[in-house]
Amino acid sequence: MTTIDEMVLIPRPRSTVESGEGAPVADLRVRDHPTPSLPPQGFRITSSAEGVDIDHRDAAGLRYARSLLDQVVDQCPGGRLPGFSIEDSPDIAVRGYVLDISRDRVPTRATLERLVELCALARINQLQLYVEHTFAHPEHRAVWELASPMTPAHLSWLDLHCSHHGIELVVNQNTFGHMERWLGHERYRHRAESPEGWDPVPGMHLPPSVLAPTEDNAAFALELVRHQLDCVRSPQVHIGCDEPFGLGHGVSADDVAARGLGPVYVEHLRRLADPLLADGHRVQVWADVLARHPALAAELPTGIVPVAWCYEAPTADGGLRPLPDTVVDLLARMGVDQAGFSGFGPVVAGLADHDVDFWVAPGTSAWNSLVGRVDNARANLVDAAETARAHGCGGLLVTDWGDNGHHQPPSVSFGPLVYGGAVAWGLDANRDLDLGAVLDRHVFADPSGCISAALASLGTEWGRTGQEAVNASPLAAALFPDQVHLVLGRPDPALVADVVARIEGAIGELARAAPTCSDGEVVVRELTLAARMARHGAWDLLGDAGPPAAVRTEDMAELAEGHLVSWMDRSRPGGLSDSLARLDPSLTRRATAST
Repeated sequence: MTTIDEMVLIPRPRSTVESGEGAPVADLRVRDHPTPSLPPQGFRITSSAEGVDIDHRDAAGLRYARSLLDQVVDQCPGGRLPGFSIEDSPDIAVRGYVLDISRDRVPTRATLERLVELCALARINQLQLYVEHTFAHPEHRAVWELASPMTPAHLSWLDLHCSHHGIELVVNQNTFGHMERWLGHERYRHRAESPEGWDPVPGMHLPPSVLAPTEDNAAFALELVRHQLDCVRSPQVHIGCDEPFGLGHGVSADDVAARGLGPVYVEHLRRLADPLLADGHRVQVWADVLARHPALAAELPTGIVPVAWCYEAPTADGGLRPLPDTVVDLLARMGVDQAGFSGFGPVVAGLADHDVDFWVAPGTSAWNSLVGRVDNARANLVDAAETARAHGCGGLLVTDWGDNGHHQPPSVSFGPLVYGGAVAWGLDANRDLDLGAVLDRHVFADPSGCISAALASLGTEWGRTGQEAVNASPLAAALFPDQVHLVLGRPDPALVADVVARIEGAIGELARAAPTCSDGEVVVRELTLAARMARHGAWDLLGDAGPPAAVRTEDMAELAEGHLVSWMDRSRPGGLSDSLARLDPSLTRRATAST
């Protein structure tokens, strides 16, 4: 008989006591009992010869208990359950997933269904779609018409679909920074802090991306938020407000010079948040600016929830990651804190010292990587869960960004997504989760184990070139040399040659995979393409020591063609031309014609 400890469960429960034989699986009797004494979302499953009893605090606890019981039943080939008592409840009440749908990729309905399925598997109970310009706001067609946006009907469908899986769909519309897709249109340019853009350092020009902090702009942004709120039932809303690059260098220059950036920022944040609070909403906001002004954050009204984000594993000593002075200076001029590259400790220190109630947001580490940075992702997710538990945070949001063209396929994020949900639910039981086994059984249904093996190998190649990288992989940086990435040092040719060999080994593993999940063929196809992209990046690092130019040219054409096909497997056509142009501009016209 298979014991509970031998089973592949996700998330693994915090408490299990085994006790001989349980009931036969055939005609299994399951009785459920509301039990107010259990913690919120908590449950107890007791298996005996007479059947199974589920004690649960609420509907969520019953849902999670039944899901776990299904996993146990599925792994009892002898037809009889073991006898056991499992008790479980979450470390963190809100465990969310934030998917970027504004950096070119807007997922198809089938892709969204797959992601909701994975969220439910990992007991993630909140989903947010990060929007800059990819919602079909009625009066702003010029901004979204080429983006294949989410429509009100799409969002209402997703809200209902999420609710069937016990997941809350929360609107996430940026309202302050990251508005470049709007400000690039002449109709909206006057709303910019710096309509002509700004220069953080001589020789570096950035286009306008932040709205000027004015009453009129607040009303404009709130209209965008309310268009989406009309489509969902959740009273929560995320208004972004992160990275207001250039704030204080244009319209607000005199005000910032007189009062400081922090007070000007918070005043505008209140213009956005206060009307939503008055309407009964709870308002999430990224905490990167507030973390630098924690005394001001402490004065915010109840109902505004700062969400502190960090996407890098903590340093060994818990201090700041050393960066060149030129990099630190540029980051400072852009308003980016060096602390954000060094783990959650330095990021949340000021908020914690001022008793600010905050949430945390780690990431999947998939963006700017092509094939993932799974070792960094695991360490970052554990760091976030430890931080949340230490400070009593009410929420942890696993973020999945699409910076610079969203070239990584969705399945690169599947492992970090389910691992993040597991450690947010119960850190102690899931810190050392066998993620490969979970992927094999519950995500890809791949008895060969080849997909998980390939992902495990590919997801560590970023750290094996002899270079250091932050928020990116050297392989992606090499493939896209015109993009700005924080990669330090020179590659070691011998190490890079080994990287190429291991990537080719992973491609071979994928060819032997035998997934039976609904999207198995797509997964193999898209991961093989991503691995080939990573290999091409490694070839570029090798320079003259790599394949001849003719081989690389042919390979790049095949990658661009494959990216077009793979994109349409998972994503809507809008944004494809932008993403494809970064690989091979000559194919952009073809991509546009195909859409």
